[in-house]
Amino acid sequence: MANVNDGTTSAKSWGYLATAAWAVAAFLIGQFAALAVVVLWRQGRMMELLESPYDGKLVTLFIAISNPITMALLVLAARLARWNPADYLALTWPRRQDVMVGLLLLVGLIALSDALLYLDGRELVTNFQLQSYTTAAAEGWLPAMLVAAIIIAPAGEELLFRGFLFRGFVRSERSAWPGIIAISLLWAALHVQYDFAGMLQIFVIGLFLGWVRWRSGSTLLTFLLHALFNLEGTVETVLSVKLFS
Repeated sequence: MANVNDGTTSAKSWGYLATAAWAVAAFLIGQFAALAVVVLWRQGRMMELLESPYDGKLVTLFIAISNPITMALLVLAARLARWNPADYLALTWPRRQDVMVGLLLLVGLIALSDALLYLDGRELVTNFQLQSYTTAAAEGWLPAMLVAAIIIAPAGEELLFRGFLFRGFVRSERSAWPGIIAISLLWAALHVQYDFAGMLQIFVIGLFLGWVRWRSGSTLLTFLLHALFNLEGTVETVLSVKLFS
């Protein structure tokens, strides 16, 4: 198993409370900045935002504005801790073996998850996915939304959860699984657009990505797997709209 804090620098990482504070601040600043831009763009018509929170254009703007700001603040936090941000956030190339293991397990998890949803009589594609896709397509924002959902959102979330929070919470082999579980719970709680089953799926994927981060020491690998997970969800959405709507 990879050493989660491999001593690439003599500087110490942020402690538990400081890590949590930086993460919350970076996330909220990004969200409020995106909200401010959207409100100004809609000329203060807040009711429209509340009535159509899953509008594809709004979802795209929120992702495209909030995530870069959050990532920039996390890089700043790493620099203030006297680290190279790439080291702090584990932006290292993974081993080929870890990539292959991660890809195989991801395919298995997706297949198992879809099978359980199907057997339980649940839809594989959520209302959030359908509404954001169809409205983005109708407004001519589909390419932008796909980039936001498949590239930008995974990049921002992986830097925040498997990068920054992992560095601060998983400080030894002993704290690995408690830290991974806590981070996965926080990640699942962030996805309020889904129902309980959807959030449970996100939590399980979070455990998997946390384990991959622990094993490989690379958030580049967790970003790849996260992006592929979102891509698979997008493909299911497209098939649902094109074939079954």
